[in-house]
Amino acid sequence: MAGVLSALRRVYLTLYNWTVFFGWFQVFYLAVKTLKESGHEHVYEAVERPLLLAQTAAILEILHGLVGLVRSPVSATLPQISSRLYVTWGILWSFPELRSHILVSSLVISWSITEIIRYSFFGTKEAFGSAPSWLLWLRYSTFMLLYPTGITSEVGLIYSALPYIKGSEKYSLRMPNKWNFSFDYYYAGLVALGIYVPGNPHMYGYMLGQRKKALSKSKKE
Repeated sequence: MAGVLSALRRVYLTLYNWTVFFGWFQVFYLAVKTLKESGHEHVYEAVERPLLLAQTAAILEILHGLVGLVRSPVSATLPQISSRLYVTWGILWSFPELRSHILVSSLVISWSITEIIRYSFFGTKEAFGSAPSWLLWLRYSTFMLLYPTGITSEVGLIYSALPYIKGSEKYSLRMPNKWNFSFDYYYAGLVALGIYVPGNPHMYGYMLGQRKKALSKSKKE
C-alpha cells in the first residue's frame, strides 16, 4: 500500500510541476514577444491570464507542505507565495493604472525564469528520481540575480500603487459599520513594504544556505 501511495504522490507532483512549468513558460514567451513587438506598456495585458493561473496555482504548494507531500517548510513557502499573490492580485489585478509600468516587465521576466527553472527541476526530479547537475546548479544559483530583480520590482510596484490605493479607497472599510471594524488598504500597503525590508534579506540568506547545502551534497554523490 505504501508503494502505491508513493507512486501516486510522484505522479501527482510530476504532473503538477510540469503543468505549472508550461504556465510560466507561456508567461515568459509572451512577455519577451510583447516587449520586442509592442513595448513594456502592453506586457501585462499579454501575460495576465497565464500569470494569474500559474501564480495562483502556487497555493497548492502550501497544502503540499502541510500534508507532507514535500519536505519544504511551510514557514519558508508561505511568506514567499503570500507576497507574490499580494502583488499579483492585490496590486496589478486590482489597480489597472500600474499595468503599463516598466517594472511589470522586470517582475514577470524575473518570476518566470525563476519558476521555469524551479518547476522543471522538481518535475524532472519527481519523474526520474534525480535532476541533471546543470539543472541543479541553475536551480540553486540563478536566484542570486533574479531574486533581487524580482523583489525590487515588487517593492517598486507596491510603492507606485500607494497613491492609487489611497485615492480609490478600494478594499478599505470605514466606520461606522455593522462589524464595528475599520480597515485601510493604504496602510496595509505600507505595512507590506515595511515587512519587505527586514524579511527579504532573511529569505535571501536562507536561500544561500540552501544553495550551499544542495551543491555540497551533489559533489559528494
